Amino acid sequence: MSQVETKTSKQKLKIPNRFEVLLLNDDYTSMDFVIKVLRRFFHKEFLAAEAIMLKIHIDGEAVCGIYSYDVAQTKVSQVIEYSRKNDQPLMSVLREVNL
Repeated sequence: MSQVETKTSKQKLKIPNRFEVLLLNDDYTSMDFVIKVLRRFFHKEFLAAEAIMLKIHIDGEAVCGIYSYDVAQTKVSQVIEYSRKNDQPLMSVLREVNL
């Protein structure tokens, strides 16, 4: 009986790139609307949403979450679409996380 050798190659799995979803400050979007967006699309508790909203107001931007590319892009699109439907100019962008 012959013995069959099998080579098991250990493949390194590449960790998928991660992307931050940011909200950007503007002079027109109300603070209440930003809190509503943070609670609706990023599932933040009220106090966390309020803190992020203030960071956006002071620093000009804030990270709302970190996701895979597809999820991050979907969040950006949802925020922009929801904002436009509610006559708000709120902008959302994604930025790759450098590990």
